Amino acid sequence: MLPEWGQVGFLLLISLVFPIGGIGTSWLFGRLGIRPDRPDKVKEETYECGVETEGTAWVQFNFRYYYFALLFVVFDVEAVFLYPWAVSFERVAVTGFIEVLTFVLILLIGLLYAWRKDALEWT
Repeated sequence: MLPEWGQVGFLLLISLVFPIGGIGTSWLFGRLGIRPDRPDKVKEETYECGVETEGTAWVQFNFRYYYFALLFVVFDVEAVFLYPWAVSFERVAVTGFIEVLTFVLILLIGLLYAWRKDALEWT
């Protein structure tokens, strides 16, 4: 049992060393004076693909970009879940088929709800 938990402990150790190491290195560079305390005016400017920004950086963002990205992620994850089911279709038989139908039905209800609320319209 210890070798199995040893691997988990090793991964936990590595997952803690990287962020703590980065924060510690940043702190050490700050103490040694390698990192500047006050960035200059150029470093505080808004960077926009190397082009000078026009106006303020605080502009209203159309929420539909975010909404479409979320819908893409939802249906992309659906495809990721459906692939292993399709590969093992013979082994999961009727039970797996019913589970996948339930999964797709829930997503279809969500899509129909979004469609009915005109959330997919761009105008």
